[in-house]
Amino acid sequence: MNISVVVPLLNEAESLPELTSWISRVMDANGFTYEIILVDDGSNDGSWEVIESLKQNLPNIVGIKFRRNYGKSAALNVGFEASKGTVVITMDADLQDSPDEIPELYRKITEDKFDLVSGWKQKRHDPLSKTIPTKVFNFFTRKMSGIHNLHDFNCGLKAYRKDVVKNIEVYGEMHRYIPVIAKWAGFTKIGEQVVEHRARKYGTTKFGLSRFVNGFLDLLSIFFVGKFAKRPMHFFGTMGALSFLAGLFIAVWLIAEKLIDISHNLKYRNATDQPLFYIALVAIIVGFQLFLTGFVAELVSRNSPERNSYHIEKTV
Repeated sequence: MNISVVVPLLNEAESLPELTSWISRVMDANGFTYEIILVDDGSNDGSWEVIESLKQNLPNIVGIKFRRNYGKSAALNVGFEASKGTVVITMDADLQDSPDEIPELYRKITEDKFDLVSGWKQKRHDPLSKTIPTKVFNFFTRKMSGIHNLHDFNCGLKAYRKDVVKNIEVYGEMHRYIPVIAKWAGFTKIGEQVVEHRARKYGTTKFGLSRFVNGFLDLLSIFFVGKFAKRPMHFFGTMGALSFLAGLFIAVWLIAEKLIDISHNLKYRNATDQPLFYIALVAIIVGFQLFLTGFVAELVSRNSPERNSYHIEKTV
């Protein structure tokens, strides 16, 4: 099979018939063998009934329904697991991503040998309240990840080699940073394609302002896990050593100062009367605790076997 198109969706009943028909036309026109994996993330607007109806006329459709809403990352992860194509395309269900981009994305993966190609919606149809925070996040993501050639990490329209989606794990709200996750997994040939951004035709956006706060926290999480997951002692040990040595230095300084005063028969004050004494004490304790945290982190696996366990109600 050439292509698997993974479409996570939440309350997009109105757009699904048009979207699946459009994808099918593009695939047939280019002679691709394909499947369309529709992952219903707990919709309550009849989206699943629409998927079941579409399945009767389009056998290429694979439907997966969550019992409740888990989020876009969960839907993508399950879609990746179910995919069978040599190239996997992801797109949103709201018709803001154009299926006409699929042939060029496919070519970049198969001919140009990219591991991942991310869409760049160079001209957006979004309000400033959305575009400005997005630009800020993309700037910081480029700086922290080292992937300097991507302008839009969060674009839902992406293409992947099969090996990529089978070797990465997307959870929480990490879908925004899949290129970063792929890079940490060793897939470094990452490209970009300018794509059309269409105005939303049906419904309303499912994302609020909280996604920007969550996105920043997720970025910090990815950066830490990607850099120190296999060697947490390098992080905690370094921080612990610096804190411990700083406290020890202050403590030695206070002791030396007191000994000098005694040797010169000078009036001295107790070490415990000085604020530096308590700073040194806290620094030593914190340094010791960070060391212990590092040792424990070395022993505990970061992967929980239940982290990507989802209750799937139905499949078709």
